[in-house]
Amino acid sequence: MFDIETYHRACSLNEALSLAAAHPEARLIAGGTDVLIQLHHLNANYRHIVDIHGLAELRGISIDAQGNIRIGSGTTFTEIIESPVVQQHLPALAAAAASIAGPQIRNVATYGGNICNGATSADSATPSLIYEARLEIASAEGTRVIPVLGFHTGPGKVALQPGEIAVAFHFPPQAQANTGSAHFKYAMRDAMDIATIGSAAWCRLENGHFRELRLAFGVAAPTPIRCVHAEQTAQGAPVSEQTLTAICEALLQDVSPRSSWRAEKDFRLHLIQTMAQRVIREAVAHAGGTL
Repeated sequence: MFDIETYHRACSLNEALSLAAAHPEARLIAGGTDVLIQLHHLNANYRHIVDIHGLAELRGISIDAQGNIRIGSGTTFTEIIESPVVQQHLPALAAAAASIAGPQIRNVATYGGNICNGATSADSATPSLIYEARLEIASAEGTRVIPVLGFHTGPGKVALQPGEIAVAFHFPPQAQANTGSAHFKYAMRDAMDIATIGSAAWCRLENGHFRELRLAFGVAAPTPIRCVHAEQTAQGAPVSEQTLTAICEALLQDVSPRSSWRAEKDFRLHLIQTMAQRVIREAVAHAGGTL
């Protein structure tokens, strides 16, 4: 039996915002795949609940005439996997969604919940970073939009204030020509386990050179990160094994993994460099290049 003191079910986003403002101590529940675990363990911080599951304003995937993509925070990972828009324009996000747990979990787990939980292991975080997603956040006072990069402020912490609700993810138009992306997750039991390391890469090629590389990792630092030194090393460099080696060496300046019962720090560092090679090779191949 769950130790719930108060429970409020919102029927609209406006009602959810009013409830969140009136009960700043309350936790939001959408898919429930993270919150129910905390309730099962009788976490006293989860005794007050505002239920936002299924709200129409938080659902759906759309693309406008300019190519801007919106994904509601309450959209499930199954919906993301099956979306033609995501498959065409954000394939690394579709791949990340497919790596999450099993079908039953993906049917209810939401994109917003995965990000707002604050875990550095969030599988959807790395593709969100390489596609430069922005997060729409609403409160009773109004709406703000911030980059997903920097939204995670520490282990289990995000830049949400009491009374705020993550409404949707917004992606800028994604160039198709000479670009490619990839996602890879290493876990002891593949999809049925938390990532030991998660990674994603996006690149744009021009005349056999990297015009741009975006590389992101989860569980390589206290929060999901973009790898600035590695990306700068690739800028303007030829697409070659030598460049790939240099990127992986520079990557060590960007990451700071820790030892845990899942993996030692040295093993994580080995994984990070190995996985960087894998996702960059795949991204280059999707962009029409060869490595």
